[in-house]
Amino acid sequence: MTTTATLTAPTPTDDDVLALADDVGRAAAPTEADHDRDATFVVEAYARMHENGYLRLAVPRELGGLGADIRQVLLAQERLGTWSGAAALAATMHLYLTLVQRWRLRRGAPDAERALRRVADDGLVMATSGGSDWVCPTTTAVEVEGGYRLRGRKTFCSQAPVAGVISTSAVVGEPGPGATVLHAGVPLGGSGVSIVETWDTLGMRGTASHDVVFDDVFVPAAAVTGTRPYGVLTGPLLVAAMHFALVGGAAYLGVARGACAEATRLLAARRDRAPAAVRAVGEMTARLATARWALHGALADVGEDPAADETTLAAVMTAKRHAALEARAVVDTALEVAGGAGFFRGRLERAYRDVRGGPFHPLTPEATLQLLGERAVAAGP
Repeated sequence: MTTTATLTAPTPTDDDVLALADDVGRAAAPTEADHDRDATFVVEAYARMHENGYLRLAVPRELGGLGADIRQVLLAQERLGTWSGAAALAATMHLYLTLVQRWRLRRGAPDAERALRRVADDGLVMATSGGSDWVCPTTTAVEVEGGYRLRGRKTFCSQAPVAGVISTSAVVGEPGPGATVLHAGVPLGGSGVSIVETWDTLGMRGTASHDVVFDDVFVPAAAVTGTRPYGVLTGPLLVAAMHFALVGGAAYLGVARGACAEATRLLAARRDRAPAAVRAVGEMTARLATARWALHGALADVGEDPAADETTLAAVMTAKRHAALEARAVVDTALEVAGGAGFFRGRLERAYRDVRGGPFHPLTPEATLQLLGERAVAAGP
């Protein structure tokens, strides 16, 4: 097993990060079905992540992390997804925020180093409510002396049971055009913050993405990381979206890769293999390859330190769209290859449900096409 103690090189190798993901996956796999059935959090996976350093994968080495680059984060998340979709997606929400803080650190954000050191030194887990109300939050912020008072409710807050802080947004005053949206980090253990266990869903049930309620929660002005206009994807939300897309896409691609492996194993055990089933395995293999190329190709285009602009957003969201849709197609095909065995509750059935979550993350596949179409029309022939 590769652990943080053995990572002595300036940066981890690809084999290092894959070994870390496998280590977490082996811890998660035995209880994956239990957490899926009961909609309970993947605690075993997170215990191992704390032990082997997976949660500080993208924290710079000089700040106490492992120093993995974004490409290696994608490799690790895809591998973890083959073991546990819920563990991979939950970790995505923390890892992409780590990448956001690293991006902010390069631009001199005064609080970014502190956040990254807390991840490395204190085991801080970061959560997000970014997919809850997206560009038009209903949570409100009232300006008071020294900061703001937040009121409202956020959904889809993955890792809520174990996170120490949530990256969230609120409208200053009444929601609507012309209003200002602030983004801030809010401690989940603070006064007025509560978690309501609402997560009873089709798939990704082990992520425990419960609701978070803010009841007159004080947020100091220093905790505000930025603002943007209401209804506009820009500023802190744009930075978050462009870092989430590829990491989230890798997690769903991993689920599909695991389903393909399971269906192939079942087919290989048969004496009489229908040519159509063998061809279907070839189709899954091709889809997985092109989806990975999409994610890594988009990363090659935008780079490790991307600009926060619409060009970056279009590139990474195109790749995420492809990965999410191909993951769904691959798992559907895996069930066909498995035949009746795939209809029983188990790894394939769980993967079938888990990949259904991919298209829901903003930008949705249709919203991505709308963005690409608008850019093409604006650019002209």
